[in-house]
Amino acid sequence: MFNLQHGCAKTTEAVRRTIQNSKESIAKLAKRYPKTIVKWKKRSFTQDATMGLKQPRSTVLTKEEEAIIVAFRKYTLLPLDDCLYALQASIPRLSRSNLHRCLQRHNISRLPDVDGEVKTKKSATKPIAAEFLRNLIKILPYKIHTILTDNGIQFTNQERHKHAFQHIFDRVCEEHYIEHRLTKISHPWTNGQVERMNRTLKDATVKKYYYKSHQQLKEHLYSFVIAYNYAKRLKTLKDLTPFEFVCSQWTKFPDLFILNPYHHTLGPYMF
Repeated sequence: MFNLQHGCAKTTEAVRRTIQNSKESIAKLAKRYPKTIVKWKKRSFTQDATMGLKQPRSTVLTKEEEAIIVAFRKYTLLPLDDCLYALQASIPRLSRSNLHRCLQRHNISRLPDVDGEVKTKKSATKPIAAEFLRNLIKILPYKIHTILTDNGIQFTNQERHKHAFQHIFDRVCEEHYIEHRLTKISHPWTNGQVERMNRTLKDATVKKYYYKSHQQLKEHLYSFVIAYNYAKRLKTLKDLTPFEFVCSQWTKFPDLFILNPYHHTLGPYMF
């Protein structure tokens, strides 16, 4: 069987066998093969031993903390991020990376497949993105003149698709006279505001609360978005709420609007 020699090895297997089979004393052999004599004299094999810990374990988490993580994962079957948010309160040193490594060590990093679960096809993302844009155009009180997206396949054709038909997302933009711009490739700073808003949503929902169902999460998320748009005063908007800012723009530039934004004012029983 072929054995790959360790990159830092100073001796060959032939030298190791010579050391093991020699009748000379260690002192004499040390003059010929310094530093390696005692190690190879005591071993019964000539292959390189595996490096690192014999039993891999975390350098951050204790055995008790790992046991808690394993038991929690097996009992709840929650995804990685949900496990992290739920366990960080009791295990302060827990991070996403060491949690993932812990689950890998115990062979529970992958959740079991649910019977009857339908996997989403990649091709479904194109019509979903186009349908989302159509719904957005219908509900907004103002006209959209420019849309900025990344270079994902759900928004634009890739280079390998240069002979393909016009992308469905671009067709929707053309139908409504919207300019579609793309972010620069390998230039993540443009997405900073989106990522910051995503973090705001997570901090107010999944990082603080555990939800028994997806519907419960949707209801709480909807309540937070309503409160954010109608009650949260933002410095970037000169201490106006997002809704107040839209209304102020309507009084200044009515031609940019399709309908009066005050029609979107919350009435009784909206929650």
